[in-house]
Amino acid sequence: MMSDSSRSIIEQYIAAYNAFHIEDMLALLHDEVVFQNYAGGKLELETSGISEFRELAEQSAKMFESRCQSITDFRSTNGQIVVDIQYEAVLAVDLPNGMKRGEQLQLTGKSVFQIQNGKISRIEDHS
Repeated sequence: MMSDSSRSIIEQYIAAYNAFHIEDMLALLHDEVVFQNYAGGKLELETSGISEFRELAEQSAKMFESRCQSITDFRSTNGQIVVDIQYEAVLAVDLPNGMKRGEQLQLTGKSVFQIQNGKISRIEDHS
């Protein structure tokens, strides 16, 4: 079962992400946070610790003019909180895959969170 406080922490994190408020995102993370990004079931990126996460968050923020994760569902499974996400963003830079500045991304996926001592200790993004 998911607690109201865990849900609130995740909602605050996503709101800070959408608003490009990196310090607010970091304030919700455990010092030893692990972040993993999966695309098509393959691990594409991993960070360990808050300093590596900060570096990634700062780099990522520069890539988008706007971005919005919308929560479509919350569920608790095996001590983890799974959040279904609808993601939209507008690129601020050209990407190596051929996408150009100003183009819009639209993805669906899920994020899996673990909470430890009132902080997010693990995030897995799956698209």
